Amino acid sequence: MCGGDGTRLESAHEKPLHPIDGTPMIERVLAALEASHIETSYAAVSPNAPETRTHLESIADGSDVSIHSLETPGDGYVSDLLALLERDEIEPPVLTVAADLPLLEGASIDRVLESHACKSRERSLTVCVPVALKHRLGVSVETRLEEAPHLAPTGLNVVGAGERTDILRSYDPRVAINVNRREDSHRATDLLKDT
Repeated sequence: MCGGDGTRLESAHEKPLHPIDGTPMIERVLAALEASHIETSYAAVSPNAPETRTHLESIADGSDVSIHSLETPGDGYVSDLLALLERDEIEPPVLTVAADLPLLEGASIDRVLESHACKSRERSLTVCVPVALKHRLGVSVETRLEEAPHLAPTGLNVVGAGERTDILRSYDPRVAINVNRREDSHRATDLLKDT
């Protein structure tokens, strides 16, 4: 999911192209997907991020990475996701990843896939981290689960065909850092350099 405008980040770049330690966040997420067991990747682009679409096309032209861009209206994460799920080429279950997870690794994605494989393909899976972990890491908390306000969604999910959703609680700092604000960007860069 890389079609957001990222106004809270106050970056000179579109949000997916905002650099963390010199590399655009979208490239870091793509590297994590490539290192995982995911076979096909789609980039949900929108009119909010035309430079991101162009950047993804240039990456696809110059490498073996297969990235299929799909246009969304750019009306917000949930609305754009619903628009994607209506497309013929998208068939649940589908792993969704926000472009603002620059510390994500393939192993983290595979753990989510393994957890979902233990459940019905019909069910969705929302990956959450404790709000206390985000505070300890020094990053912002933009949203909380309504039914469990001590948990924050990470932007990493599996969307199943059914209506039931399970919550996967993660303590992985790499999925806890969503870059939504300038301070989050600095913190992600610091943590990346520490690893």
